[in-house]
Amino acid sequence: MARKFIAALSNSTVFLREWIANPQRTGSVAPSSPQLGAAMARWLPKNDSYVLELGPGTGAVTDALFKHGLREDRLVAIEHNANLAKLLRKRYPRAHIIAGDAWELDRLLAGLPQPVASVGAVISSLPLLNFPKEKAEELAVKIRSILEPRGRWVQYSYQIVKDRTRGGEDFRLISSKIVWFNLPPARVSVFQK
Repeated sequence: MARKFIAALSNSTVFLREWIANPQRTGSVAPSSPQLGAAMARWLPKNDSYVLELGPGTGAVTDALFKHGLREDRLVAIEHNANLAKLLRKRYPRAHIIAGDAWELDRLLAGLPQPVASVGAVISSLPLLNFPKEKAEELAVKIRSILEPRGRWVQYSYQIVKDRTRGGEDFRLISSKIVWFNLPPARVSVFQK
């Protein structure tokens, strides 16, 4: 129990430091709660497809993905913050952790030693409301292009009154749920190609 508390405190400290350095890119002052991670992880594909995680931060949602059965070697994660990407590489040595820009996901996936052409799900913690609408739509087009048929885009937002996030207009909304046990509360929206 003490080990979990120390790990959570350490993650929060790292996250807060990075948020202070760049609040627009980090998007939150605290890591995602286990409840938010679980609400996102329940949408993992049932097959052995790759999963793309955008903006994993300190790995709170990543942990939930592995707890829900995702094999570590089937995860590709793109983290803009090089310090956080380095932390994730140490924590998850078999995962494919990329320090880079999510808006270049097509190029980054193609540049892996074994290129990834498609994924069964995109799990996104990116603060899309912090970006212009056109930028979010540009990302949505790229997400759509790499998703397998019937693939899912799982996105959370702190805008809990609206069930559609930026960029989701060309997807079918299949679920929208508020996770109250998160700081702040968040809405998990699930889109299908």
